[in-house]
Amino acid sequence: MQRIGVIGGGTMGAGIAEVAARAGGQVIVLERDAEAAAAAVARIEKSLARAVKSGRLEQADADAARARVTLTVDIGDFADRELVIEAAPEIEELKADFFAKLDAIVPAETILATNTSSIPVIRLANATTHPGRVVGLHFFNPVPVLPLVEIVVTLKTERAVADTVTAYARDVLGKRTIESKDQAGFIVNALLIPYLCAAIRMFETGFASAEDIDEGMVSGCAHPQGPLRLTDTIGLDVTLAVAESLYQEFGEPHYAPPVLLRRMVEAGYLGRKSGRGFYTY
Repeated sequence: MQRIGVIGGGTMGAGIAEVAARAGGQVIVLERDAEAAAAAVARIEKSLARAVKSGRLEQADADAARARVTLTVDIGDFADRELVIEAAPEIEELKADFFAKLDAIVPAETILATNTSSIPVIRLANATTHPGRVVGLHFFNPVPVLPLVEIVVTLKTERAVADTVTAYARDVLGKRTIESKDQAGFIVNALLIPYLCAAIRMFETGFASAEDIDEGMVSGCAHPQGPLRLTDTIGLDVTLAVAESLYQEFGEPHYAPPVLLRRMVEAGYLGRKSGRGFYTY
């Protein structure tokens, strides 16, 4: 697959577009307007420049990758895509609307994938007339750096579709892949989110400072970063959305989002991307 479409040019969408372009794909990214498209371009160019500066990418390769990315505000431009990866905000109705529109535009053989981190994929697949071609393709932030992709297979996903996207992620993008059944949170977030929520509750009760909670997990458990700094990196809004999805799916108390997490999101303290979360950036 060489003709790739990406819905959304935010942090995840821009990262997905970048790795697909670096792997030789011709990538079109859909954004809502010209201003958002310009911001997506800036994210991709900044990430490519960072890779060149660190020695992970040659300047000529970065230039070639950038040339393979096109921005659009017209979803009709996806009519010739072989694979479309949806990376819109974590709002089920918004994502389902994109899938319904794509279903009417792309050929029957086009694979439709979602980068959702928490929403059961079958709900999005059911917005199409060909749910067998819908699959989860869950990347991790930052996409150009982290090696993992979760392949989420619904009860209706065709085996050939799952095998094709697995081969694409592994052999073309150079990622490591794991396969998950279609339950909220999949493998990684079903394990990670309760841990992050427990750390937030510990901080919320005043049991320990953010710095000490994080230092305990870094120096005591060899984690690369502590849970509160990790929450800031993920985004508190994303963490809240995933926790809510998990709690709705399973109804177990350890999945319930802490009150402090909800209040911080309502205050606009979303972590690194807003300049303030459990730490100030």
